[in-house]
Amino acid sequence: MIPTALRARLPLTAAAATALAAVLTLTGCTPDQTRPGRGGDTTAGPAARGSALQAVAALDVKGRAPRAGYARARFGSAWADTDGNGCGTRDDILRRDLRGVAFRDGRCVVLSGTLAKDPYTGEAIRYTRGRSRVDIDHVVALSDAWQKGAARWPARKRIALANDPLNLIAVDASANRRKSDGDAATWLPAYRPYRCTYVAHQVAVKRKYGLWVTRAEKAAMVRVLDSCPQERLPGGGNPTEAPARFHAN
Repeated sequence: MIPTALRARLPLTAAAATALAAVLTLTGCTPDQTRPGRGGDTTAGPAARGSALQAVAALDVKGRAPRAGYARARFGSAWADTDGNGCGTRDDILRRDLRGVAFRDGRCVVLSGTLAKDPYTGEAIRYTRGRSRVDIDHVVALSDAWQKGAARWPARKRIALANDPLNLIAVDASANRRKSDGDAATWLPAYRPYRCTYVAHQVAVKRKYGLWVTRAEKAAMVRVLDSCPQERLPGGGNPTEAPARFHAN
C-alpha cells in the first residue's frame, strides 16, 4: 500500500506504484510504521512479546511513600547466604561478574579479579579485596523499594529482594555512590549502551516483587525502552521469600 501523500505526488501508473513499493520494502518502512529517531525521541513500533517495554506498561503507578522507618537492617544482614550455597551473596555476584577471579579458599571468598566492562561507565576496573573500586549495586535501590511497597512486606520478602541476583550487579563504586537510591527518573548509567539493559532489569525486579513506580519513573523507563523495543525482560534469580531461618530487624 502506498501512502496517500506520496501517491498524490506521483503519476498513478503501475510502474510508479511498483517502484515505490520496492523502495519502501528495502528501507523497512510502511505507511503505518515509524522508526525511532536518534535518542529514541519518536515512538517506536509495538513492543515485542516478552519485552521489557511490554512489561513496563503493567506496572502500578502511585506516589512515592515516605522514607520514614527505612534502615538497611530492615532488609536483613548484608549479603546473607539466602540460596544456601555456603557463600555470601556479595562473593556470589563478584564470582559471576568478574573475570580472572582468584579465591582465598578456592570457592567463596573472592580476592581479586577484573570487571572487564563496568556497566555504569564502560571502563575496565581491577578488583582487589580491601582496596576495591567495585561495589555490588542493588539495581532497584532498597530505599527506593521501601518507598514503593517494601515497607509493607514481611521481613523474609525484603531479605529476598536484598540478596536476589536479579537485582544485583558489580559496578564502579563511584558511579554507584552517585546513583544513591535514585530511580530511572533521577539517574541512569553514564554508559549509554547499557541503559536499555539497566532499565529492563529494574522493570523485571519491580514486576517480580510487585513494587510500584511513580509517574515520572514510568515515563523515564518508557523513554529508554522506546529506543530498544526488542529488549527482553530478564528473569530468574532467587525466590521472593528467604528461608525461614532469616530475620530482619
